[in-house]
Amino acid sequence: MTTIDGEVAAGFEPVREAFAANFAQRGDVGAAVCVYLDGQPMVDLWGGVADPNAGRPWARDTLQLVYSATKGATASAAHLLAQRGVLDLDAPVARYWPEFAANGKAEIPVRWLLSHQAGLVTLDEPVPLAKALGWQAMVDALAAQRPVWTPGTAHGYHGRTWGWLVGEVIRRVSGRTPGRFFADEIAAPLELDFFIGLPASERDRVSRMVYQQPDVDFTTAPPESIPEELRELVAAWRDPNSFSNRAYAVTDPAEIDFNSPEVQAAELPASNGIGTARGLARMYAALIGEVDGVRLLTPETLASATKEQASGADQVMVVPSRFSSGYMLPTATDPMTGPNAFGHTGRGGSLGFADPEHGIAFGYVMNHIIGGPDDVRAASLVDAVRRALA
Repeated sequence: MTTIDGEVAAGFEPVREAFAANFAQRGDVGAAVCVYLDGQPMVDLWGGVADPNAGRPWARDTLQLVYSATKGATASAAHLLAQRGVLDLDAPVARYWPEFAANGKAEIPVRWLLSHQAGLVTLDEPVPLAKALGWQAMVDALAAQRPVWTPGTAHGYHGRTWGWLVGEVIRRVSGRTPGRFFADEIAAPLELDFFIGLPASERDRVSRMVYQQPDVDFTTAPPESIPEELRELVAAWRDPNSFSNRAYAVTDPAEIDFNSPEVQAAELPASNGIGTARGLARMYAALIGEVDGVRLLTPETLASATKEQASGADQVMVVPSRFSSGYMLPTATDPMTGPNAFGHTGRGGSLGFADPEHGIAFGYVMNHIIGGPDDVRAASLVDAVRRALA
C-alpha cells in the first residue's frame, strides 16, 4: 500500500480515504491534495513516487507541473491589476498593446481574451518552439494574426495561445513578465510554492510526469465502434484542420516536452505553472477570503471575475463549456462543490478551485497524466469534500 503523509482535520477523513483509493484503485503514482475551509487548512496530504525513474518519493515540498490549472493563477494576476485600477477588462486590448489592433482586432476587449471569445486559438504559421519559449516571437505572431471567428460571437478554449495573450497584457500594464508579477504580488505575500517560470534553484523538487496511453485509440478505431455521444468529438480529433487540433499546433514542433528544464524555466502562463497542491489551494482561499492576514480580491472584484461570460458549444473542445473572465465554471459533468464555485482543471487531472458559498478552496496535483472521462481521481476527492461538508 502507498504511504499517505500529512494531516486531516476532524470531519474531513473522507478525503483521506478517497486519496488513498486513488493510489489503490485509480492509478495515482505520486500526488498531493489540499483543502482550505474559511482560510484554514483542513486537508494537506501527499504520497507516492515523485520520480519513478529514480525511485524518489513524493515529499511535502514536491513540486508538480499542473498544465492548464496555471490559467487560474494567471487570471488571478489579471484581476489583481483590474482591482488596482490599472487594467480595464472592458477596454480594447490595443489600449495596452497597440500592435494587437492589426487584422481587425482593434475593438477586442481584454475580457474576451480571458473568456476565450477572441477567436485567436491558432496561428496561420506556427512559431519555432525555441522562439516561443523566449516570449516575443509568439506575442508578435498573435498581434499580427487574424481571428478565426468573429470575436465575441462564439467561444473556444484557447489552450495554448491564452497564456501569451493574457500574459502580454499583464506585461504591458505592470511592466513585469506575468511570472514575475505573480511571484511578487501573489506568491510572495502568501508564501506560495507556485511558479510560472521555474527558478533553477527549485528544479530538483519537481516530479517527473508519467503519461498513460489510452486503452482505445478512438482516432483510428472503426467509426461504427465509436459511441454516438463521442462521434462529433472524435471527428474533430481526426481532422488535422479542426480547431481541436490547430489550437495545440501553434509551435513547431507542436509537441512540447513539459518535463524538460527549458520548458519549465520559460513562462507559459497557460500551461507550465509548477507548484504544490497546498500552493494552489492557498491561492484560491485568498481569492475568497483572508489567509493569514492576506486577501487577494475584494468581494466586488471577485464577483466581476467569476461572472459567466461564455457558455455552451465550445469551438475547440467540442463539448459544452462555461467560462468567467479566466476561470472555468461548474458544469453538469464537473460540478465542483456548488454552483458558485470557480477554478481551472489541467491536462491529466490536476485541479484548483474555490467555492465562496462554502468557504472551500481546493488543490490537487499529480504526476500520472491520465485524463479523459474515465479519470475520476479529482472528482472522487471533490465528492469526498462535499460529503465532509454535509
